[in-house]
Amino acid sequence: MHQTVLLHEAVDALVTLPDGFYVDGTFGRGGHTRRLLQSLNDNGRVLGIDKDQAARASACELAAHEHRLHFFHGSFAELPQQLREMGVDAVDGILLDLGVSSPQLDDGDRGFSFMRDGPLDMRMDTSRGETAAQWLSRADLQDIAGVLKEYGEERFARRIASAIIAARAMSPIETTAQLARVVSEAHPRWEKHKHPATRSFQAIRIKVNRELEDLQSFLSVALDVLRVGGRLVVISFHSLEDRLVKRYMRDMARGDALPRGVPVTDSQLNRRMRLVGRSVKASAKEVAGNARARSAVMRIAEKIA
Repeated sequence: MHQTVLLHEAVDALVTLPDGFYVDGTFGRGGHTRRLLQSLNDNGRVLGIDKDQAARASACELAAHEHRLHFFHGSFAELPQQLREMGVDAVDGILLDLGVSSPQLDDGDRGFSFMRDGPLDMRMDTSRGETAAQWLSRADLQDIAGVLKEYGEERFARRIASAIIAARAMSPIETTAQLARVVSEAHPRWEKHKHPATRSFQAIRIKVNRELEDLQSFLSVALDVLRVGGRLVVISFHSLEDRLVKRYMRDMARGDALPRGVPVTDSQLNRRMRLVGRSVKASAKEVAGNARARSAVMRIAEKIA
């Protein structure tokens, strides 16, 4: 059963106007969106966005009896274009709950998990794009090793990449069990309480879904679509995402980077955001009931100019 991480904390941090327009950029199964709708009055609106076809189905069910909900099937990186099509200039808050969801991991046919055998797909949007199996069948050693190292922070990236190249020469790698076995056998140091394929699966999933590229694209335009006073709330589950978000919010809150000693006033630094509190992590109670919440980090910032 899917449990929405930091449900109350995220929505409470996001909503500042009960009649505002808010974006749930990662609709999933609608946990945050439902809580958002409960926090708004009849004039409030929510735009849900998700790449996943199953998320689209969930959103359509909810929208059938909830006039305040609109849904866009695609990436949150496409938010500016979608708002233009809706005739909306800016929104009062944006929430992103990044990474892969429990329903995606739990469905072996989606190919996200090394714990469940199934087709090596890994696409969040199964209607388009290249599957993990297709990418692994054509990528060269350098590309595979680079992805494992950059997106999985895998110490043995080249060794594992070489094993994948050798294995596919014998027969195509088409299932999650095949890939997990190849990676596990090639990995020389198994970490305690962590499957040896964890980092590799994460890396390939991020590559297939362009997750970091989408996040970077979104952050480059986030301020353009937020109203002054609007908030950005982002929940990350691994350090690559969190570093991008932390750096972005920090830079927008600091303002222009000028050489030390340049005589400017604070008001001249072009600060665009203010940080709202410190980073938030799930409580011990939530982690006890939902292990996925253990690695969640939530950051909040508000547009000030």
